[in-house]
Amino acid sequence: MPKRVDHAARREQIADALIRIASREGLEGVSLRDVAAEAGVSMGAVQHYFKTKEQMLLFATAHANDKVTERIREHLARADVAPTPREVVRTVMIEMLPVSPEGRSALLVSIAFMLRALNQPEMAEVYNAEWPKVVRLLTNELRAAQEHGLLVADIDPEREAELLLAVPDGLAAGILLGMRSGDEAIAVIDYHLDRIFRS
Repeated sequence: MPKRVDHAARREQIADALIRIASREGLEGVSLRDVAAEAGVSMGAVQHYFKTKEQMLLFATAHANDKVTERIREHLARADVAPTPREVVRTVMIEMLPVSPEGRSALLVSIAFMLRALNQPEMAEVYNAEWPKVVRLLTNELRAAQEHGLLVADIDPEREAELLLAVPDGLAAGILLGMRSGDEAIAVIDYHLDRIFRS
């Protein structure tokens, strides 16, 4: 009897291989052959699921975004009680920092994909699709906090959500380059959250 293949799992296996390569070496010069070797599958298998390198990159970009979202969900699900809006916001911000092996890999992959997206509108569209979702998530959490009197006065939740996402975005490169530690970056995040959330 022929072996049944989980096609979604195989596509993700190939995308994960590309993500590992991107986190180590970037994307320039990566071939389907490199990805096949990293995934432990044949070239034919890669070409069966992705006719071109661009198709593979588009899928891997979306898959990388999904992995970050999944890490945030898993982190929040570990709590014994429902997380507060501040805890949700803090978790999202910290997950954007390269303070764990997964976070470092995710950031390096994101940078590699962003550089590629600069010249490829289709890839830019996939790369950019996640940002509005995260802004919406933080906006909703800030609104909930506002409704319960947990935010200082005169906060615009949507504008603040954009600002909150810019904080780890600005801190991340400094961690990668050794300008600051992960703990120092997290302290900056906590400092800002202390300014907008009531105790």
